[in-house]
Amino acid sequence: MKHPKIVVVGSINMDLVTETPRVPALGETVLGSRFSTLPGGKGANQAVACARLGAEVRMVGCVGDDSFGRELMENLRREGVCVDDVEPVTDVATGIASIVVESGDNSIIVVPGANHAVTVDKVRQAETVIQEADAILLQLEIPLESVAETVRIASRYNVPVIVNPAPATELSEDVLQKITILTPNEYELGILLGKHLEEAEEFKAVMAGYPGTIVMTKGEDGAYYSTGESSVAHQPGCKVEVVDTTGAGDTFNAALAVMIGRGYPLADAVRYAVAASALSVTKFGAQGGMPSHGQVEAFLQQLSK
Repeated sequence: MKHPKIVVVGSINMDLVTETPRVPALGETVLGSRFSTLPGGKGANQAVACARLGAEVRMVGCVGDDSFGRELMENLRREGVCVDDVEPVTDVATGIASIVVESGDNSIIVVPGANHAVTVDKVRQAETVIQEADAILLQLEIPLESVAETVRIASRYNVPVIVNPAPATELSEDVLQKITILTPNEYELGILLGKHLEEAEEFKAVMAGYPGTIVMTKGEDGAYYSTGESSVAHQPGCKVEVVDTTGAGDTFNAALAVMIGRGYPLADAVRYAVAASALSVTKFGAQGGMPSHGQVEAFLQQLSK
């Protein structure tokens, strides 16, 4: 099995997770059932997921020079992620995400903190690392100009670049043209392309009309994908017992990047990513349920019986 070189340029946060039987109304107080601090951030989550799936992973990002930052750096090292390009910055705190989990679903507030220090210059310092990668993985929790610069560098060296456009925002036409694969969910697809998706199946027409490759995640319904050829394929989801959906999208993106880095066709990569993300929701925490390559392969074999 090839161990692809994946470079993740993105956010590193501490997740502050509150579990509750019911989300309070405005002005109301309810008793929660559990509170946890867990390593997170879309970039770090995807880096950890890539490492567990057998990739050689290098993280480019920033943390604060504080206890959360030190803990997050150590966690990445423990997971086998190279942090030579992760910089502790002294003038701002490590990013955090406040997550409320209710009956398996979550709502999230992110305070970026040190993630805003992932500047264009920081990205340019990692140009050689990007050049040598088998795939680049990006999200939108760092400054958009840094995302754009990463895409440009990857494009210059013909390195596949996968962009998970979350949180949702529009990207410039120049950047969109250089992205190898976009991976929005249904809501992010509409924001990204400036469309209002009002009908249940309208996303298919939007995807079919896009000239590039889009892989759209759709929760328990799996994923839909299009390669700019006016047709949309569907990879059905996998039925599992849901414990916590936090990190499911990050696992999906990591699995897709690993398979693209290994040179697999898009259909095979999407099938693998759907299975990996399904496994991830069966355990608690963004990184807690992220599976190994062996676990995904065993799950796929079980599904094919």
